[in-house]
Amino acid sequence: MDEEKEEKEDTGTTSGPEVAETQMAEEAADVSDGSASEADAAEGNELELLAKQVAALEKERDEFKDQYLRKCADFDNYRKRMMKEKQEAFDYANTSLLKDLLDSLDNFDRTVEAASSANDAKSIADGVKMINKGLVSMLENKYELVSYGQPGDAFDPELHEAIGKSDDPVAEPVIKAVYLKGYKLKDRVIRHAKVMVSMPDGSVEAPKNDEAAGGPDTSSDSANSGESGVSASEE
Repeated sequence: MDEEKEEKEDTGTTSGPEVAETQMAEEAADVSDGSASEADAAEGNELELLAKQVAALEKERDEFKDQYLRKCADFDNYRKRMMKEKQEAFDYANTSLLKDLLDSLDNFDRTVEAASSANDAKSIADGVKMINKGLVSMLENKYELVSYGQPGDAFDPELHEAIGKSDDPVAEPVIKAVYLKGYKLKDRVIRHAKVMVSMPDGSVEAPKNDEAAGGPDTSSDSANSGESGVSASEE
């Protein structure tokens, strides 16, 4: 009986620490399992969030790509339209002018028809003059196209093209004859006048600068001196 009691006491003393260690191990295992579960859950949430961000970025990328392709298509259509309009403007730039010339062409046709059966050459010439007058008036008034170049005008190399010259009693180069009129569109020369130029032969002196500018006016001084002389003689 004493031996059994001693064995029971020995069993009790040895089993207590082992049980505590086992419980602590089980608790540690439970804690580690809980931490692992929480870490797995957090990692899962993070992956899910990243997946959503990736999906949002891919959607935004697709939207920007679609907008870019649309802009490229719109710009290409705009470029083609501009090229077409530019070509049409170039091809039909003279439409207004040609419409205005149609009246003159019709009048020329009538004049040619009338000339085939006309007996009076003067009437034909008068008709051509009227057509020319109307055409010149239309070009000058509507399109500001004016002709220039008359005999006696001063020679200007920026306006005139000299195709011949002769030495004449002139002080400065002047136009002697006009072979082809010059034309200006507004202020721009579109065709130089072809002219014969009279060059100074040395027999006529060019006016001096003072004389050309008018020189000093001495008429009032002479008049005053004359009046003073008259007054003195009267006294």
